Amino acid sequence: MANSPEKVFKSLDFTSLPEKSLIQLIKRDDLQMKEVEVWKHVLKWGLAQNPTLLPDPNIWSDDDFKKMENTLKYSLSLIRFFSLSSIDFLQSVHPYKKLLKHQLYEDLLQSHLNPNSEQNDSILLPRNIRIEGIIDTKIVSLKIVSIISKWIDKTIINNSKFDHLRELYLPYKFQLLLRGSRDGFTPKRFHGLCDGWHNTVTFIKVKGTDEILGGYNPLKWESSGGYNKANDSFIFSFKNKHANDAIISNIEYLSCALYNGSKDGPHFGEDLIIYSYRREFEDYSHRYCRKNYYEKKIRDSEDLFSIEDYEVFQITK
Repeated sequence: MANSPEKVFKSLDFTSLPEKSLIQLIKRDDLQMKEVEVWKHVLKWGLAQNPTLLPDPNIWSDDDFKKMENTLKYSLSLIRFFSLSSIDFLQSVHPYKKLLKHQLYEDLLQSHLNPNSEQNDSILLPRNIRIEGIIDTKIVSLKIVSIISKWIDKTIINNSKFDHLRELYLPYKFQLLLRGSRDGFTPKRFHGLCDGWHNTVTFIKVKGTDEILGGYNPLKWESSGGYNKANDSFIFSFKNKHANDAIISNIEYLSCALYNGSKDGPHFGEDLIIYSYRREFEDYSHRYCRKNYYEKKIRDSEDLFSIEDYEVFQITK
């Protein structure tokens, strides 16, 4: 039930679930479900126990809220409200604020409006979402996947005291197209496996360090064609899987965002390059970062680096 909660929450007889079973399920740290969906289904269950209540909380009386609060009195404390994004809080919690204790609601409001406000030590941490089913990777963490997904969607990345309490942003599934340690490190293999796919993310693990480099290509890779224009491409670097000291750099000179060539692997402007100097079926000989067409330098050194492994994914909602 924790592994595939949709089989319970989306079943036709979900609302007839005994309260004890509902509580046992939503208290689990490993429940594989977005918190806003847990909250919406708990509300759905509560409404089913009060068939005289209409679904719209805007027309509820104080007595109606009291009825619902009594129905959910054992469930409310198990919802991880601090994990919700500001949008989810505004849309899905604010209309039901009378169900929550006054101090809890004020603390939640403070966490979104004043990210440096002090937090309560008793706040439940986000659920432990497993990486399986989201991305098959040997290089990155879900934290990095969340940051890249936010950047693709141009979602604001906040640095606040509540960051560790917020749910990871995981709207995409990452489909593995290529893994160097499995498929090889040649341009030939890259183009054979990755050409024609739109919306790809490349992750490169630098050999001998914990450093991770990469980039996002909203277009499709091709074996020829030279420079391509792209509005939304970006490159990035992370010091390690914990996403410390992230640098994300947007394209500045749009017409030189990406480069397609038969001897090139993922080639972002002249800023992040891996290619084979001689032949397309030989391993990459040149791998370096230099600031040219993107807004920031993502690596201090412009020297050649060695690749321990690299992965290319297509992303889908």
